[in-house]
Amino acid sequence: MEEKDYGKTLNLPKTSFQMRANLPTKEPNILKKWEDEKIYEKGLQKGSKTFILHDGPPYANGGIHIGHALNKILKDIILKYKRLSGYTVPYVPGWDTHGLPIELKVSEELGAKMKEMSPLEIREKCTEYAKKWVEIQKEGFQRLGVLGEWDKPYLTLNPEYEAKQLEVFGELYENGYIFKGLKPIYWSPVTETALAEAEIEYKNHVSPSIYVKMEANKEIMDKLDMTEPLYLVIWTTTPWTLPANTGIALNGEFEYGIYKTEKGNLILAKVLADKAFSDMGIKEMELVKEFVGADLENLTYKHPFLDRTGKVVLGTHVTAEAGTGVVHTAPGHGQDDYVVGVRYGLPIISPINNKGVLTEEAGQFAGLFYKKANKVIAEHLTETGHLLSYKEFEHSYPHDWRSKTPVIFRATEQWFIRCEGSDLREKALRALDDVKFVPEWGRNRIGSMLETRPDWCISRQRTWGVPIPVFYNEATGKEIFEREILDRVIELVKKEGSAAWVKYSAEELIGEDLLVKYNLKGLELRKETNIMDVWFDSGVSHRSVLETREGLHRPADLYLEGSDQHRGWFQTSLLTSVGSTGDAPFKMLLTHGFVNDGEGKKMSKSVGNVVAPQDIIKVYGADILRLWCASVDYREDVKISDNILKQMAEAYRRVRNTARYILGNSADFNPLTDAVAYEDLMEIDKWALNKLERLKRVVTESYEKYEFYNLFQEIHYFSGIDMSAFYLDIIKDRLYAEKADSKERRAAQTVMSEVLVTLTKMVAPILSFTAEEIWETLPESLKDSESVLLTDWYVNNDQYLNDELDTKWEEIVKLRKDVNKTLELARQGENKIIGNSLDAKVILSADNTELAKFLEDNKEILEEVFIVSQLVIANEKDDSFVKGEEQEALFVKVEHADGEKCERCWKYSTELGTNPEHPTVCPRCTSALVD
Repeated sequence: MEEKDYGKTLNLPKTSFQMRANLPTKEPNILKKWEDEKIYEKGLQKGSKTFILHDGPPYANGGIHIGHALNKILKDIILKYKRLSGYTVPYVPGWDTHGLPIELKVSEELGAKMKEMSPLEIREKCTEYAKKWVEIQKEGFQRLGVLGEWDKPYLTLNPEYEAKQLEVFGELYENGYIFKGLKPIYWSPVTETALAEAEIEYKNHVSPSIYVKMEANKEIMDKLDMTEPLYLVIWTTTPWTLPANTGIALNGEFEYGIYKTEKGNLILAKVLADKAFSDMGIKEMELVKEFVGADLENLTYKHPFLDRTGKVVLGTHVTAEAGTGVVHTAPGHGQDDYVVGVRYGLPIISPINNKGVLTEEAGQFAGLFYKKANKVIAEHLTETGHLLSYKEFEHSYPHDWRSKTPVIFRATEQWFIRCEGSDLREKALRALDDVKFVPEWGRNRIGSMLETRPDWCISRQRTWGVPIPVFYNEATGKEIFEREILDRVIELVKKEGSAAWVKYSAEELIGEDLLVKYNLKGLELRKETNIMDVWFDSGVSHRSVLETREGLHRPADLYLEGSDQHRGWFQTSLLTSVGSTGDAPFKMLLTHGFVNDGEGKKMSKSVGNVVAPQDIIKVYGADILRLWCASVDYREDVKISDNILKQMAEAYRRVRNTARYILGNSADFNPLTDAVAYEDLMEIDKWALNKLERLKRVVTESYEKYEFYNLFQEIHYFSGIDMSAFYLDIIKDRLYAEKADSKERRAAQTVMSEVLVTLTKMVAPILSFTAEEIWETLPESLKDSESVLLTDWYVNNDQYLNDELDTKWEEIVKLRKDVNKTLELARQGENKIIGNSLDAKVILSADNTELAKFLEDNKEILEEVFIVSQLVIANEKDDSFVKGEEQEALFVKVEHADGEKCERCWKYSTELGTNPEHPTVCPRCTSALVD
């Protein structure tokens, strides 16, 4: 849009709103205004309906990253839209503040001093560390423009939070969902603690691959009518678990064969034999007998190096995917092994300690770290003739997501939430039937995970966390759990936090009266030393926050987190909710993908492709980052790079320039006195309102569906094409050349004002800083609130919708495109005819009568739309006419306009100087200058 400054000629006041972006400098001032004027608090007084988005707590360990920014901004967009739509929308941000990473960091900082400190002192240091990072992250989130109760966030270390957590534990315990048992779980030898499923990530790892033969006892030989020794061949990638072998599993329906080889008579599943023999390097084999797996059920074999007899069992977990169909079974070191072992009464042996070192139960391999044991055991098997093959191979293997080291499966006594042997999984799956998912595929994702979810290990062998509130009779080892005792502990935790469990003795915690009441007086009592899994901490936030904070309620209307939370916080929240109150804690789950670099690669500090939100804000401002969040299809993984941000900045500039132009040309407009009624507007004005009305409905629908990536495209097109490139470009002649208070000029300002106010509301949830800046500059009569964040959402106006007008102007837009192309040709070459469009006389001719009539009927409109000095509709055409591309029946010719150029409106006229007082202006401009 070329601007002409007629402010002096028309004596128009200049707007003070310059709309220079400079977001990094301006945004902090707007943040301060929101804080000083308590905009968030005032927003809570708006509506009678409430909308609760419950914040999943980020971990208080390190600065915010771009994934945090995507998550918080998406939440803020939704919350701001809901507030504008008339809801009361509290937002209580929270932090996950317990757990191993914090304890390890504190341990690193303290060094040797930590050994001299008491558990209470260590906990104090952990509290300080967590709160420090809460403040740092809080500042980062606020700088993004996120409104919320930042002065009163929820922290999982707050006493009131911990007290409610203990209450939920008690309910789950009483409902029969919590138990203590010896089961194989993920164990980290590095951090020396149990891990939950959600704390595991899979990475490539090199493991040994061995085939081992185990000698069958005589009962198997008799069953198969064999007189020569027989060997069952197992395949394993964890030789260190062989000391825990107490069984061999077959599939009852598989066909097995006895194969005569140079290594003896070997038993394998027929379907896997060829591949296994190839791996073992055995080239000559003879199938001498066949049988089905069920034939050997409950028969026995000899352990290859321990004085132990093992049992053959049957299990459907034995598949034909890999190995031999003859599965080494160590119930103390694997979930499937454990399940089948319990069914058959196999001993559960786990000869390995907290540090990953084999114990005395491992016989001659005791004292070896499990990785070293792999090689030593293989060497021993070679010496005794039991090893058939040894190779190393790379495969996906579970790692501790915090220490990034491989985990082991190890049976230890731990506390569990019972998922397998109870109705909890079934109830949780049923509860999901009433939950809405965005995107919908999330339903299948979390559902399939729940269907196979094992018992949830909730105990951790660490100091920093919420204790498991159970006592023991030291003499008998019997658990002591009474609700009345727990209530006493809860009251103490409310006052002093969970440190009270560490600070006081069992007797002090229980209290004299309850010691007597439950016949505990005089007994030697001890407290459980394990703490709860941090996923339990955060998983009960629906109770610890939504039930305890004024203005909140459960179930929450929305949980919004990354897609990894299908196996994390979403699940733990659901299980603790269903197990305690019988319902889901959320009505809707919305998930977003991960943020990758511009090439779609995972961000990594070592690779150097990390994009930090702080760095983006310093260069572009938070609104550009917010715009990026709104523009990407968050349902999948998304990309960010400097080039992408530059594209965002360009899109932002187009919207901002539209606002800037309207503000610059509305400074003298008072809508209370100057507005023009709809029926008195010009046709192009009605077209603009028709376009605006259609946009309003699309934008509202997109917000309602959480499809922000669609709505900003629409806003961007409307601002850049419908407004800047078309409507505003066309009406600038009216704005500059007509009399200041003329109906024509006021009509344009009426439309522009409505467009600007509506656009400002539309973008406020996304471009919050820019919307506030515009709002501050709007005439008071256009505003209904002190901040754009406190205004009401726009209302639809059916009067503006006009299908007939829409269709007609689609044709006019096509005609303009063809005329503009011809005007551009006339500007080019040595014999250029015109400089700008106002130098032109356009001659149009049509190939059909319908178009010819359309041109004649709309000649006055078209002259304004083409922004030319003269328009002629011709009945005939010659070779100098250019055929249209958008409208093929149109032919266009451009000549230089007749007459002289008016120095005020720049249009050419043959009637210049009709008024001697204004000899250099046209009649229209003369009437505008003469009262």
